Amino acid sequence: MSGQQELLRSLPAVDRVLREKPLQDLANLLPQEILTSAAQQAVADLRNQLLSGNKLPDKAMGPLQVAVSAAALCQPYLQPSLRKVINATGTLLHTNLGRAPLAKEALRTIQSVAEGYSTLEIDMDTGQRGERYSHVRRLLTQLTGAEDALVVNNNAGAVLLALTALGKGHEAIVSRGELVEIGGAFRIPEVMEAGGLQLREVGASNRTHLKDYQNAITAETKILLKVHTSNYRIIGFTSDVSAAELKPLAEEKELILMEDLGSGMLIDLTPFGLPYEPTVAETVKAGVDVVTFSGDKLLGGPQAGLVVGKKELIERIGKHPLARALRIDKLTLAALESTLRLYLQPEQVVENLPIMRMFNAQPEEQKRRCQKLLDRLQAEDLPIKLTLIEDFAQVGGGSMPQVQLPGWALEIAVDDSSVDALARRLRGFIPAVVPRVQNDSLLINMRAVAEEEEAVLAQLLIAAIRSGD
Repeated sequence: MSGQQELLRSLPAVDRVLREKPLQDLANLLPQEILTSAAQQAVADLRNQLLSGNKLPDKAMGPLQVAVSAAALCQPYLQPSLRKVINATGTLLHTNLGRAPLAKEALRTIQSVAEGYSTLEIDMDTGQRGERYSHVRRLLTQLTGAEDALVVNNNAGAVLLALTALGKGHEAIVSRGELVEIGGAFRIPEVMEAGGLQLREVGASNRTHLKDYQNAITAETKILLKVHTSNYRIIGFTSDVSAAELKPLAEEKELILMEDLGSGMLIDLTPFGLPYEPTVAETVKAGVDVVTFSGDKLLGGPQAGLVVGKKELIERIGKHPLARALRIDKLTLAALESTLRLYLQPEQVVENLPIMRMFNAQPEEQKRRCQKLLDRLQAEDLPIKLTLIEDFAQVGGGSMPQVQLPGWALEIAVDDSSVDALARRLRGFIPAVVPRVQNDSLLINMRAVAEEEEAVLAQLLIAAIRSGD
């Protein structure tokens, strides 16, 4: 018998591994099927290593060590995969981290609605079936000036639904400079194709004129589409045609004027030092027939696709079969309604909406918070180098790509250790901490860190640094 065969025969049996303490401790927490599968996988991993010619110490093949490996394979079942994150990256609407955090009012409403039954689709006056859009329709029409409104589960769905319901089998004209790709390789031309529309591109990538639209209109044209390029900018020798300029042409040719605002804003954000972008109300006032925008970006609410505009067109969109497939659930609706209510009193939005507080954060206050964290870490005599540095935050979420919000960050350089390993340990906590790794250091930008998270952030940083000693 060869040496390799002897080693393979020495691997512990699965039932022997299952009797070891690491797996026995999990017996009351997980089904036996999961424990058995983990033990089988741990033994199989060792077998594959031996067959590949790897030399393993005897201890690694003992039943106890194999049980430890199997228990590690069970860990994903013991903690939630979707869990809270402390966002220290400096990207405020971080798509990978769930974009806008919700207001406390929205969280309270979600809990109330989730705990039992709700008025989701019942008319409380008649006791008969109602409509779920009714919970936000009045708020959206009040805040935007539109005649009607509906909501679906995201803005890509809103664009697809509106184009399909209003233009299937016809042409839609759009400027080449507005043929954007949204996150996840979701492209406007592909949305139009999926909606059954024929795309007619006009103009050039950097310059489009009114005559380009005029010359492209045919008997098959149904929609003039504008797409707000919120996730990129073309600078230099450029020109485009505004919705207000397109409106007379749309009316003359009896066409639908539609605009996808992408991020969408209900209030002017220039007081926060952000560049001017048209609000939804301004777009409606300019005469756009159908406007689509996101709920979880600059609006600061949950993921949703909002559609506002002319009553007759919104009703057509709402009656399309896709509207049911794309409808939002009761918890999203609860969060959205609560968020929209905050905008009824714009002077209180900064105080109550987390994303607005982040926009409004002043550099001096951020420096004070970073200094407080630095002092806390220095008191622990950790093997790290701490430096307070000037830093910039980004809006993120495909919004305002050129904007840099000035502030401060804490730079952490780890002695004789891997910065990537430290970042990995931080991501493994509950709550997880996601910093920014830059130039072999960790940057902790406090703009997106809530004040109530500061103490926990310090504790987790200390634990992660010490566990790497």
